[in-house]
Amino acid sequence: MNKTELIKLVAQKAELSQKDATAAVDALVEVIAESLKAGDKVAIANFASFELKEKPARQGFNPVTKQPITIAASKAPVCKFGKGFKDLFN
Repeated sequence: MNKTELIKLVAQKAELSQKDATAAVDALVEVIAESLKAGDKVAIANFASFELKEKPARQGFNPVTKQPITIAASKAPVCKFGKGFKDLFN
């Protein structure tokens, strides 16, 4: 399922227009991203929690030249699904 299909289904389920559903989906993604950038964790009960994890700098190697390189520290968004959501599939 891609974003367009998701928006179409959200519009049907929530009885919204495609325009309103698009605005809702875009707003949700934007709010989560802004919260993570601000250092906050986002938790939606029985669905998922989102947080930003810091990855420390580490040593790696160039696969072509086999020379060691330093991979810079970075931040990565992480999503953990809640028990209520997981239970829907078992």
